[in-house]
Amino acid sequence: MREPDPTDRPTLFGVRGLAAAWSTSAAAFGGFSLLLPVVPWAVAEEGGSDTLAGSVTAVFMFTTVLTQIAMPRLLRRFGHRATLAAGCLFLGPPSLLFLISMEPAAALGISGLRGIGFGMITVAAAALVGELAPARLLGRATGMLGISIAASQMIGLPTGLALAERFSTTPVFVLGAIVSSAGLIAAARLPRLEPRSGRPAARLPFVVLLLPTVAVGAGAIAYGGLTSLLRIAVVDLPVPAALAMLSASTLVGRFGAGALADRFGAGRMLPVGLGLAGVAMVPFALVADGRAGAAVLIGAAICFGLGFGIVQNEALLIAFRRAGSEHIGSASAAWNIGFDAGTGAGSFALGAIAASAGYPAAFAIAAVLVPTLPLLARLAGPPERPPTAA
Repeated sequence: MREPDPTDRPTLFGVRGLAAAWSTSAAAFGGFSLLLPVVPWAVAEEGGSDTLAGSVTAVFMFTTVLTQIAMPRLLRRFGHRATLAAGCLFLGPPSLLFLISMEPAAALGISGLRGIGFGMITVAAAALVGELAPARLLGRATGMLGISIAASQMIGLPTGLALAERFSTTPVFVLGAIVSSAGLIAAARLPRLEPRSGRPAARLPFVVLLLPTVAVGAGAIAYGGLTSLLRIAVVDLPVPAALAMLSASTLVGRFGAGALADRFGAGRMLPVGLGLAGVAMVPFALVADGRAGAAVLIGAAICFGLGFGIVQNEALLIAFRRAGSEHIGSASAAWNIGFDAGTGAGSFALGAIAASAGYPAAFAIAAVLVPTLPLLARLAGPPERPPTAA
């Protein structure tokens, strides 16, 4: 994180390179979300089993996380522009290969290849924002990163399904390739930052980043369960509207937390976000049990979205602060691993709980995990420095 020049205090949108970083992320997540629900559906349409349909997303996320683990080293060696460009090439053009074959081996291989690109972009874009943004604007800069990602997902998810249902999967695969590849245009406009040569002076112990990683991961467990299971758990209520409200309120929570962090210091709002997200899972459990209706469902979605948005931004800022300027890439990687691994674990674990004990029990357990896991990480990790305003 570079310190601002006292003689040059640009506004948020005046910082060179930030808009290009946000745009690259938006393109990546747009292409990702277009294909996210469509590829499993296409596999099933071709006669694949439910297990295979679910496996394509699992393989995608598996290679994403493996790539994220390697990203701090890749960023030091090749820099942000090169890794972002490579990520766009891995994520976008391979989408066209789905037009050639949806056989199991091909679908899994293509998904794994695309996951590599997604892992590169998610870490490099967040790290780049941390490098470019002046300290006094870092909260809002990360908040805008969240808005660009969530907005592209809000458009991509329903658009992909609508195109596939109305026409076929072909335009979805073509559009996904185009949108993800468009990130190359934004990446070309990024300022050139010299790659850090060699290893940092001291290796960063993972325990330093334990709290932010677990905090975003705990929220992502509940998020993964909701996005995967809510449509199945609740049949007669407006689940699509609830998920849309969840996404919209996440934008508000994330940018609002960033603005407050710039004013009062990062970390103060994390308990509030975890509390809101945890409490919101209780009405979801009541709705799944048939004890509440549409109004409670929508209210729970708004409450969870606000809380999870706060958690996302606060966790990223805490990771940046704890890691320091020499380990921005490691902080970004840890945050992204927590988010993606938590989302995958939530979909799988809460689904398994729902299969044996019911959806109300799954959502109730998530309500306990969201605040409890970060508390345990806080107790296990190093003492936290008092939040300070930038």
